[in-house]
Amino acid sequence: MQKVGLIGLGAMGRGMAQSLRRGGYAVHVHDVRPDAVQAFAAEGGTACSSPADVAKACDIVISVVVNAAQTEEVLFGANGAAAAMRPGSLFVMCSTVDPNWSVALEQRLEAMGLLYLDAPISGGAAKAASGQMTMMTAGRPQAYEKAGDVLKAMAANVYKLGDRAGNGSKVKIINQLLAGVHIAAAAEAMALGLREGVDAAALYEVITHSAGNSWMFENRMAHVLAGDYTPLSAVDIFVKDLGLVLDTARAAKFPLPLSAAAHQMFLQASAAGHGREDDSAVIKIFPGIELPKKAS
Repeated sequence: MQKVGLIGLGAMGRGMAQSLRRGGYAVHVHDVRPDAVQAFAAEGGTACSSPADVAKACDIVISVVVNAAQTEEVLFGANGAAAAMRPGSLFVMCSTVDPNWSVALEQRLEAMGLLYLDAPISGGAAKAASGQMTMMTAGRPQAYEKAGDVLKAMAANVYKLGDRAGNGSKVKIINQLLAGVHIAAAAEAMALGLREGVDAAALYEVITHSAGNSWMFENRMAHVLAGDYTPLSAVDIFVKDLGLVLDTARAAKFPLPLSAAAHQMFLQASAAGHGREDDSAVIKIFPGIELPKKAS
Protein backbone atom coordinates (compact mmCIF):
# COMPACT_ATOMS: atom_id res chain seq x y z
CA MET A 1 0.00 0.00 0.00
CA GLN A 2 1.33 3.43 -0.93
CA LYS A 3 1.78 5.69 2.09
CA VAL A 4 0.19 9.15 1.97
CA GLY A 5 0.39 11.73 4.74
CA LEU A 6 -2.36 14.20 5.63
CA ILE A 7 -2.01 17.04 8.13
CA GLY A 8 -5.18 18.73 9.40
CA LEU A 9 -8.19 16.62 10.35
CA GLY A 10 -10.84 19.33 10.34
CA ALA A 11 -14.18 19.26 8.55
CA MET A 12 -12.56 18.71 5.14
CA GLY A 13 -9.31 16.98 6.09
CA ARG A 14 -10.92 14.12 7.98
CA GLY A 15 -13.16 13.31 5.02
CA MET A 16 -10.20 13.46 2.64
CA ALA A 17 -8.24 11.07 4.85
CA GLN A 18 -11.21 8.69 4.88
CA SER A 19 -11.44 8.87 1.08
CA LEU A 20 -7.74 8.04 0.77
CA ARG A 21 -8.18 5.00 2.99
CA ARG A 22 -11.12 3.81 0.86
CA GLY A 23 -8.88 4.31 -2.17
CA GLY A 24 -6.41 1.77 -0.79
CA TYR A 25 -3.76 4.10 0.60
CA ALA A 26 -2.00 3.72 3.95
CA VAL A 27 -2.81 7.10 5.50
CA HIS A 28 -0.55 8.73 8.11
CA VAL A 29 -2.12 11.71 9.87
CA HIS A 30 -1.33 14.55 12.24
CA ASP A 31 -3.47 17.27 13.78
CA VAL A 32 -2.94 19.73 16.63
CA ARG A 33 -5.83 17.92 18.37
CA PRO A 34 -4.57 14.52 19.58
CA ASP A 35 -8.13 13.22 19.95
CA ALA A 36 -8.79 13.75 16.23
CA VAL A 37 -5.62 11.82 15.37
CA GLN A 38 -6.49 8.95 17.69
CA ALA A 39 -10.05 8.76 16.37
CA PHE A 40 -8.75 8.34 12.82
CA ALA A 41 -6.12 5.85 13.93
CA ALA A 42 -8.89 3.78 15.52
CA GLU A 43 -10.44 3.49 12.06
CA GLY A 44 -7.23 2.09 10.57
CA GLY A 45 -5.04 5.11 9.93
CA THR A 46 -1.59 5.70 11.38
CA ALA A 47 -1.15 8.40 14.03
CA CYS A 48 1.88 10.68 13.84
CA SER A 49 3.03 13.02 16.60
CA SER A 50 4.22 15.85 14.33
CA PRO A 51 4.35 17.03 10.70
CA ALA A 52 7.97 15.81 10.61
CA ASP A 53 6.86 12.30 11.53
CA VAL A 54 4.33 12.35 8.69
CA ALA A 55 7.02 13.53 6.27
CA LYS A 56 9.49 10.85 7.37
CA ALA A 57 6.94 8.14 6.60
CA CYS A 58 5.44 9.46 3.34
CA ASP A 59 6.64 10.81 -0.01
CA ILE A 60 3.34 12.66 -0.47
CA VAL A 61 2.20 15.07 2.26
CA ILE A 62 -1.19 16.80 1.99
CA SER A 63 -1.85 19.88 4.13
CA VAL A 64 -5.47 20.78 4.92
CA VAL A 65 -5.14 23.63 7.43
CA VAL A 66 -6.90 26.98 7.64
CA ASN A 67 -4.51 29.51 6.14
CA ALA A 68 -1.01 30.43 5.03
CA ALA A 69 0.25 30.99 8.57
CA GLN A 70 -0.77 27.49 9.62
CA THR A 71 0.77 26.05 6.45
CA GLU A 72 4.04 27.82 7.30
CA GLU A 73 3.91 26.20 10.73
CA VAL A 74 3.26 22.76 9.20
CA LEU A 75 6.26 23.13 6.91
CA PHE A 76 8.80 25.24 8.76
CA GLY A 77 7.73 25.32 12.41
CA ALA A 78 9.07 23.15 15.22
CA ASN A 79 9.09 19.54 13.96
CA GLY A 80 7.98 20.87 10.57
CA ALA A 81 7.53 18.69 7.52
CA ALA A 82 9.84 20.47 5.07
CA ALA A 83 13.16 19.56 6.67
CA ALA A 84 12.07 15.93 7.09
CA MET A 85 10.83 15.42 3.51
CA ARG A 86 13.09 13.41 1.23
CA PRO A 87 14.22 15.08 -2.03
CA GLY A 88 11.61 14.51 -4.74
CA SER A 89 8.76 14.27 -2.21
CA LEU A 90 5.51 16.14 -2.91
CA PHE A 91 3.74 18.73 -0.74
CA VAL A 92 0.07 19.33 -1.64
CA MET A 93 -1.29 22.61 -0.25
CA CYS A 94 -5.11 22.65 0.05
CA SER A 95 -5.71 25.92 1.94
CA THR A 96 -7.20 29.16 0.61
CA VAL A 97 -4.25 31.56 0.43
CA ASP A 98 -2.87 34.61 -1.36
CA PRO A 99 -1.85 33.36 -4.83
CA ASN A 100 1.45 35.25 -4.62
CA TRP A 101 2.25 33.45 -1.37
CA SER A 102 1.62 30.12 -3.09
CA VAL A 103 3.95 31.05 -5.95
CA ALA A 104 6.67 31.95 -3.44
CA LEU A 105 6.14 28.71 -1.52
CA GLU A 106 6.69 26.68 -4.67
CA GLN A 107 10.01 28.45 -5.16
CA ARG A 108 11.07 27.84 -1.55
CA LEU A 109 10.28 24.14 -1.75
CA GLU A 110 11.91 23.72 -5.16
CA ALA A 111 15.10 25.16 -3.66
CA MET A 112 14.95 22.30 -1.14
CA GLY A 113 14.48 19.69 -3.88
CA LEU A 114 10.77 19.25 -3.13
CA LEU A 115 7.74 19.18 -5.42
CA TYR A 116 4.67 21.32 -4.79
CA LEU A 117 1.03 21.43 -5.87
CA ASP A 118 -1.09 24.53 -5.37
CA ALA A 119 -4.36 22.65 -4.75
CA PRO A 120 -7.18 24.48 -2.92
CA ILE A 121 -10.39 22.54 -2.37
CA SER A 122 -14.14 23.17 -2.43
CA GLY A 123 -17.32 21.25 -1.77
CA GLY A 124 -17.82 21.05 1.97
CA ALA A 125 -17.41 18.32 4.55
CA ALA A 126 -19.97 15.94 3.06
CA LYS A 127 -18.36 15.92 -0.37
CA ALA A 128 -14.90 15.57 1.16
CA ALA A 129 -16.10 12.52 3.09
CA SER A 130 -17.59 10.94 -0.05
CA GLY A 131 -14.61 11.75 -2.28
CA GLN A 132 -16.77 14.07 -4.41
CA MET A 133 -15.14 17.44 -3.75
CA THR A 134 -13.39 19.71 -6.26
CA MET A 135 -9.66 20.46 -6.37
CA MET A 136 -8.29 23.51 -8.20
CA THR A 137 -4.69 22.61 -8.92
CA ALA A 138 -1.59 24.07 -10.51
CA GLY A 139 2.00 22.86 -10.45
CA ARG A 140 4.93 21.39 -12.30
CA PRO A 141 4.38 18.30 -14.48
CA GLN A 142 6.71 16.38 -12.15
CA ALA A 143 4.40 17.19 -9.23
CA TYR A 144 1.39 15.74 -11.04
CA GLU A 145 3.42 12.69 -11.99
CA LYS A 146 4.40 12.17 -8.37
CA ALA A 147 0.79 12.57 -7.22
CA GLY A 148 -0.38 9.78 -9.51
CA ASP A 149 -3.98 8.86 -8.63
CA VAL A 150 -3.90 10.32 -5.12
CA LEU A 151 -5.87 13.44 -6.10
CA LYS A 152 -8.55 11.37 -7.81
CA ALA A 153 -8.98 9.31 -4.65
CA MET A 154 -10.07 12.48 -2.82
CA ALA A 155 -11.95 14.46 -5.46
CA ALA A 156 -14.51 13.91 -8.21
CA ASN A 157 -13.21 16.96 -10.09
CA VAL A 158 -9.49 17.67 -10.32
CA TYR A 159 -8.86 20.74 -12.47
CA LYS A 160 -5.35 21.35 -13.79
CA LEU A 161 -5.03 25.11 -14.19
CA GLY A 162 -1.36 25.73 -14.89
CA ASP A 163 2.14 24.27 -15.02
CA ARG A 164 3.29 26.21 -11.97
CA ALA A 165 1.71 27.40 -8.74
CA GLY A 166 -0.68 30.36 -8.61
CA ASN A 167 -3.70 29.70 -10.77
CA GLY A 168 -5.15 27.13 -8.39
CA SER A 169 -5.25 29.72 -5.63
CA LYS A 170 -6.53 32.43 -8.00
CA VAL A 171 -9.47 30.31 -9.09
CA LYS A 172 -10.22 29.36 -5.47
CA ILE A 173 -10.43 32.95 -4.28
CA ILE A 174 -12.73 33.76 -7.22
CA ASN A 175 -14.91 30.85 -6.09
CA GLN A 176 -14.84 32.30 -2.57
CA LEU A 177 -15.87 35.71 -3.94
CA LEU A 178 -19.05 34.11 -5.27
CA ALA A 179 -19.61 31.91 -2.22
CA GLY A 180 -19.27 34.82 0.21
CA VAL A 181 -21.46 37.18 -1.82
CA HIS A 182 -24.10 34.47 -2.26
CA ILE A 183 -24.23 33.72 1.48
CA ALA A 184 -24.50 37.41 2.29
CA ALA A 185 -27.26 37.89 -0.30
CA ALA A 186 -29.11 34.80 0.93
CA ALA A 187 -29.00 36.10 4.50
CA GLU A 188 -30.22 39.53 3.39
CA ALA A 189 -33.15 38.00 1.51
CA MET A 190 -34.18 35.75 4.39
CA ALA A 191 -33.85 38.65 6.84
CA LEU A 192 -36.14 40.81 4.71
CA GLY A 193 -38.68 38.02 4.54
CA LEU A 194 -38.64 37.64 8.32
CA ARG A 195 -38.97 41.41 8.82
CA GLU A 196 -41.97 41.45 6.49
CA GLY A 197 -43.67 38.65 8.38
CA VAL A 198 -43.31 35.94 5.73
CA ASP A 199 -43.19 32.41 7.10
CA ALA A 200 -39.51 31.40 6.93
CA ALA A 201 -40.15 27.79 5.88
CA ALA A 202 -42.58 28.89 3.17
CA LEU A 203 -40.10 31.46 1.86
CA TYR A 204 -37.37 28.81 1.76
CA GLU A 205 -39.64 26.40 -0.12
CA VAL A 206 -40.60 28.98 -2.74
CA ILE A 207 -37.11 30.38 -3.32
CA THR A 208 -35.49 26.95 -3.62
CA HIS A 209 -37.92 26.19 -6.44
CA SER A 210 -37.57 29.57 -8.17
CA ALA A 211 -35.08 31.48 -10.29
CA GLY A 212 -33.70 33.37 -7.29
CA ASN A 213 -32.29 30.21 -5.74
CA SER A 214 -28.57 29.56 -5.30
CA TRP A 215 -26.68 26.62 -3.86
CA MET A 216 -25.68 28.80 -0.94
CA PHE A 217 -29.26 29.93 -0.26
CA GLU A 218 -30.48 26.33 -0.31
CA ASN A 219 -27.64 25.05 1.87
CA ARG A 220 -27.07 27.88 4.35
CA MET A 221 -30.64 29.08 4.90
CA ALA A 222 -31.49 25.52 5.93
CA HIS A 223 -29.15 26.14 8.87
CA VAL A 224 -31.08 29.32 9.71
CA LEU A 225 -34.42 27.49 9.56
CA ALA A 226 -33.02 24.85 11.92
CA GLY A 227 -31.63 27.52 14.24
CA ASP A 228 -28.37 25.58 14.14
CA TYR A 229 -25.17 27.60 13.76
CA THR A 230 -22.76 24.76 14.44
CA PRO A 231 -19.79 25.79 12.29
CA LEU A 232 -19.36 23.78 9.10
CA SER A 233 -17.64 26.84 7.63
CA ALA A 234 -17.31 29.72 10.08
CA VAL A 235 -18.02 33.44 9.69
CA ASP A 236 -14.32 34.14 10.24
CA ILE A 237 -13.41 31.96 7.24
CA PHE A 238 -15.15 34.48 5.01
CA VAL A 239 -13.60 37.41 6.86
CA LYS A 240 -10.29 35.87 5.78
CA ASP A 241 -11.24 34.66 2.30
CA LEU A 242 -13.06 37.80 1.15
CA GLY A 243 -10.12 39.74 2.58
CA LEU A 244 -7.84 37.76 0.25
CA VAL A 245 -10.19 38.50 -2.64
CA LEU A 246 -10.08 42.23 -1.92
CA ASP A 247 -6.31 42.27 -1.39
CA THR A 248 -5.79 40.61 -4.77
CA ALA A 249 -8.11 43.05 -6.53
CA ARG A 250 -6.63 46.05 -4.73
CA ALA A 251 -3.15 45.14 -5.96
CA ALA A 252 -4.52 45.16 -9.52
CA LYS A 253 -6.57 48.34 -8.87
CA PHE A 254 -9.70 46.37 -9.77
CA PRO A 255 -13.08 47.31 -8.21
CA LEU A 256 -15.14 44.66 -6.41
CA PRO A 257 -18.12 46.49 -4.87
CA LEU A 258 -20.21 43.43 -4.02
CA SER A 259 -17.27 41.62 -2.45
CA ALA A 260 -16.48 44.68 -0.34
CA ALA A 261 -20.06 44.91 0.93
CA ALA A 262 -20.18 41.19 1.76
CA HIS A 263 -16.83 41.43 3.55
CA GLN A 264 -18.19 44.22 5.73
CA MET A 265 -21.20 42.06 6.61
CA PHE A 266 -19.00 39.18 7.75
CA LEU A 267 -16.74 41.60 9.65
CA GLN A 268 -19.80 42.99 11.41
CA ALA A 269 -20.98 39.50 12.37
CA SER A 270 -17.52 38.61 13.66
CA ALA A 271 -17.24 41.84 15.65
CA ALA A 272 -20.61 41.03 17.24
CA GLY A 273 -19.20 37.75 18.57
CA HIS A 274 -20.35 35.34 15.86
CA GLY A 275 -16.96 34.71 14.23
CA ARG A 276 -16.78 31.04 15.21
CA GLU A 277 -20.39 30.27 14.33
CA ASP A 278 -21.51 28.88 10.99
CA ASP A 279 -21.17 31.46 8.21
CA SER A 280 -24.98 31.56 7.91
CA ALA A 281 -24.83 33.48 11.22
CA VAL A 282 -24.12 36.57 9.12
CA ILE A 283 -27.93 36.91 9.18
CA LYS A 284 -27.63 37.91 12.85
CA ILE A 285 -26.41 41.38 11.87
CA PHE A 286 -29.89 42.41 10.69
CA PRO A 287 -31.98 44.33 13.25
CA GLY A 288 -35.61 43.84 14.16
CA ILE A 289 -36.02 40.21 13.13
CA GLU A 290 -36.76 37.08 15.14
CA LEU A 291 -34.74 34.12 13.91
CA PRO A 292 -36.05 30.54 14.06
CA LYS A 293 -35.10 28.75 17.27
CA LYS A 294 -33.27 25.44 17.45
CA ALA A 295 -35.56 22.57 18.31
CA SER A 296 -35.01 21.37 21.86
